[in-house]
Formats: sequence, structure tokens, C-alpha cells
Amino acid sequence: MSQETLSNLSREDRRFEPPAAIAEHANLTAEAYDRAAADPEAFWAEQAERLSWDQRWDRVLDWDDPPFAQWFVGGRINAAYNCVDRHVEAGRGDKVAFHFVGEPLDDTRTITYAQLKDDVSQAANALTALGVEAGDRVAIYMPMIPEAVVTMLACARIGAPHTVVFGGFSSDALASRLEDCQAKVIVTADGGYRRGSASALKPAVDEARTKAEALGHTVEKVLVVRRTGQDVAWDDDVDVWWHESVATASTEHACEFFDAEHPLYVMYTSGTTGKPKGILHTTGGYLVGTSYTHWAVFDLKPDTDVYWCTADIGWVTGHSYIVYGPLANGATQVLYEGTPDSPERGRWWDIIEEYGVTIFYTAPTAIRSFMKQGREIPDKRDLSSLRILGSVGEPINPEAYVWYRSVIGGDRTPVVDTWWQTETGAIMISPLPGVTAGKPGSAMTAIPGVAADVVTDEGASVPDGSGGYLVLTQPWPSMLRTIWGDDERFKETYWSKYAAQGWYFAGDGAKKDTDGDLWVLGRVDDVMNVSGHRLSTTEIESALVSHPKVAEAAVVGAKDEDTGQAVVAFVILRDEAGDGGGDIVAELRKHVRTQIGPIATPRQIMIVAELPKTRSGKIMRRLLKDVAEHREIGDVTTLADSSVMELISAGVDSSPGED
Repeated sequence: MSQETLSNLSREDRRFEPPAAIAEHANLTAEAYDRAAADPEAFWAEQAERLSWDQRWDRVLDWDDPPFAQWFVGGRINAAYNCVDRHVEAGRGDKVAFHFVGEPLDDTRTITYAQLKDDVSQAANALTALGVEAGDRVAIYMPMIPEAVVTMLACARIGAPHTVVFGGFSSDALASRLEDCQAKVIVTADGGYRRGSASALKPAVDEARTKAEALGHTVEKVLVVRRTGQDVAWDDDVDVWWHESVATASTEHACEFFDAEHPLYVMYTSGTTGKPKGILHTTGGYLVGTSYTHWAVFDLKPDTDVYWCTADIGWVTGHSYIVYGPLANGATQVLYEGTPDSPERGRWWDIIEEYGVTIFYTAPTAIRSFMKQGREIPDKRDLSSLRILGSVGEPINPEAYVWYRSVIGGDRTPVVDTWWQTETGAIMISPLPGVTAGKPGSAMTAIPGVAADVVTDEGASVPDGSGGYLVLTQPWPSMLRTIWGDDERFKETYWSKYAAQGWYFAGDGAKKDTDGDLWVLGRVDDVMNVSGHRLSTTEIESALVSHPKVAEAAVVGAKDEDTGQAVVAFVILRDEAGDGGGDIVAELRKHVRTQIGPIATPRQIMIVAELPKTRSGKIMRRLLKDVAEHREIGDVTTLADSSVMELISAGVDSSPGED
């Protein structure tokens, strides 16, 4: 950032105090902040005691060779044992682990912890029979079905690091990951259900195997779940049906315990260019971080709560807050295969009503899509069971936050706006529902045990009311240990900018408001320089979304001869707004000017039907920048719907955007 700080222009004065009932019985209270700050290692040791260890650690943290951390040194643990066996051994085998809801109506399963233990043991035995040993990598390319969770836990049980690749990724993306981590086995399905139809998966696996072979790596076996009944190509030397191997295997499996630093999984995170980064998480620290944060941030009461995270297990949110955190805590969860609008727009709200969901964790992009549809759909459902709402994936606009809290939460539920990354493994910054007076759009403050700051280019902490770079200033248990096979890239990417201070640089811009609360402003790459002012796309998008006709907005900086960069906005209107009226662009430009100031006024606003999003819901602003600067559009392979860019490009010339 050329001026070292981001301009801090918008204000938010609304506050929502914690409900008395939640504050009175909160899992974590305000005293935890001081206790954790006074002795972080003792605090994390206390959180580690929530798990079952085969052998206790000798040392909480080894930070002798930064940035390479080791946590709970000398401890031995098994993630699957902690997520499943110990609950059964404690007499809670009959407790529901998952209410599975397939996308096709009436396709449901109820899976208890005892059943999950049997399923995981069978899968562990089947993987062992396929030649998988501790240390071997297993790739998982599956729909959101229970067998995906079972496979992850089975891998953890036998000490085989898994790499889950989202089931919507191409065969090229899968092949590059297979080759990078040298996967021995792939677990997949014939297909899954998406938007009312069966979507094939096995053909992409077959193609990826061939492509990986061309790169010099051979996948030995493919284990296939029959989900949709589609015809699939079959190689008897490689392919194995789940129902003929896992389902017939023994339910008896002796659990082996591993060193706390034994690799648990590799998750690939990348842009659309360059070699993907394999983020390595290890067992002990990661499990401590995810179980603690799930318990603390969502105030989990496992005996009474029904928890639902809408993420896919192909993303880190699914790993941390569907599989490892909630199951380690003995939670009862909803696991849903499909999309929020299939077979009808109210499907999510029907599920909340039917299963009495109490904690709901989803992404801002989903919330804004529901805003677009209007409140009539959720208003027809009984959502009174909800007591805590969560947001994840990107900063949530204040208006989306308020809509979420009001319409879905009935004006009574705290919203925990969580900031974290694939690399951090677990939530780092969030309100605590029984402690924090929520402020729409702000992640508020680092949770107890985590230390964060907003700093200048040189590393000076910025004063309240200023912006800069978001950093984490001390190690935490669930931190990434390295990039798979590339320690130098790990150091360069995350630790080189503030190497002198030993800080982790998140790659995000942030600000402290005048109260000192943190606002995450998105990737530094998404910051614009307009006439020497560093402006956040997030702030301008939030101003646009605060207009009653706007459901969603994406903002980019486009080259401008006069100002260096100019603000260009792409806007989706709410359904009830129709086309917004002939003067909608002028109306929105005036609104931004009023909300933030003249410097943030968009040069151009384009009204669009949809925005380019990845399958995890993140807006791909670089593609919109291509449109705004009249360049050839870049790689669209990671988009959920690549046709969106064609529609946007076609509408640009006809948009009444210039003023």
C-alpha cells in the first residue's frame, strides 16, 4: 500500500447487546481475554485438556525455529478417536451425529455416534486393505454425503493425510493436486445431486488419473460410492465399489495414536494461476484450535444444540466446522448435500424448521442472495429455534448483517462474524455471543488466545480510526505448519513481510474504527488507489448494499488517466426493485457519495443479474476488473457458473454506466 494505510471512511453506530440468557450461561466470558493474554501457553494447554490424549505433551509450544511451530510436543493423539470413539465410550453412542438431508426430497438418514464409529472403522479397514498406510496420502473428491466425512475420519484414524478436492473442480485441478501430494488412493462417487439433477464425478477422476500419470504420478486405487446410479467407466484393476468393500468390512478397528505433529491433511488453496499451495495442518494443534473455537465462538451446548454449517467439506470451513471441531465436541449436526434453492427457494429454511436448528453458520454471499429474493420466503417458516447465527468466508456488509439478524434471527440472535483462513485452520477474530456487543460488519476483536493487530508497511500499530495490514503477532495451535513440499514458499508467502517481528501476514487489509474494533477489508489486492487515497472495495460495496434497492455489489478499481484508478461497481438489484428505474445509476452514485464521500463515488455502475463467484461463494473481482478495463477475460474455470461472465460482458456496452 503506497500510503501505508487504508482510508477509513465509513462509520457504523448500531450495536446489539448479547441476549441475557446467552450471556448468563456463556461458555466463554470476558475474563478469558485477560487470562489468555497473561499466559497464552497455559491457556492453550487448558483448551487441549478438552480432548483425549493417549500421551500428554511435554511442552506446549516449540517456537525455537520460527516460523516453524510445533505444538503439544511429545503428545500422542488420534483425531478420529476424539471425534467418534470417546463419545461412544462415554455412553453417548445413541446421540445423533448427523441428520443427513440429500438434495432429492425425502432422501434423509440419521447417523448416531455409534453408527459413525462403525462406519469409520469399516472405511479404515477397507483403506488398509487397499494398501493405504500411515503417511500415505488419500485424495477425496465427493459430494456432500456422509461417506465423505467417514472417509476423512477413516484417514485420520489410520494416519493417512487426506486432501479433499471440491467436487466441482475440473479434472485438471484434481490432477495437479494428485501429483503434488502424490496421492495413493482417490475416494469418490459416481456423482452427486445439484440443482435437481445428477452431476457426474467419476469421469473427472478417470481423466485426472490419466493426467496425473502424464505428470509422472500413478494413483493405485479408486474407491467409488454409488450415490446416483449413473453408468460409469470401470477398470477392475483400479476401481473398487464402496458397497463391496467398505460396507462388508469389519466394524472392529484398533485405533492407533500418532504424534501431535503428525500430518492430518493437506488443503490446496490457489488463485487461478501458478502452482496450487498445499496448506499442511497437523493433528494435535489443529484439533485443539477447531474444537475450542467451535465451542467458544458458537457457545455450543452439545446436549441441546442442533448445529448446521452450510459449507462444503471441499473447503476448510467444512473441515474445521463440520468435521473436526463439531464432532470433537460431540455436536448434533445437519449435513445437507444440495443448494439453498433446490427444489425450491425456501429449502434451507424448511430444514431449519424441521430439525430445530439452533446454530446456523453460512456465507455472506448466501445471505445477500436471500436478501435479493425478499423476506417473504423465510417469513413463511418457523425459525424460532435459532439462537446464534454465524458468517464466514468474506467480510459481511452491515446491511446484510442486519437483514440476517432481523429476518432469519428474529431480531434476537447474536451474529458471530468470523474472520479466519485456510492457513489459520480455525477462527481467529470474532465476537463472542455472550460477551460482545455486536457491531454490523465488524469482526470486532481477536478471540482469547489469539493476538492480532493492524499495522503499517513498516510494522507500526495504526491508531484507532486508521487502516493498514492485518497481522497475527503470536503463534496459535491450528496454524499451518508449511506448504506441502515447499518450506521456502511458506516463509516467503506468509512470514517475509514482517520477518523482523516474527508476525504472520494474512494478506488482508483491515482497519480499526474509532472504538478500536477490527474491520477486515478484504484482500490487499482488492484495495484501490483513487487520487492517492487507498480505498477498500468492501466499504464501497457495503455502502451500495445499504441502498434499499440493492441486494449485492462488487467493486473494482479500473485504470483512469485522471485519478490513477476509478471506482467501477457491478450491482445486483433486489427482486422487488425490478429494473430500479431509469435514474438508478445516478441514484446509487449519489447514495455512495452521501454514505462515504465524493472520493468513493463510482465512475461507472453496471446493473447485472449475477456476479462471478467461486464455488465457495467468493466474488472473483479480477474478472470484473478485466471487464472494467476492456481486457480479454481471464481463466474462469474456478467459477461456479462460467456463463456469468458472458452475460456481464454482453451487458457492459448497453449499461447506462457513465455519468
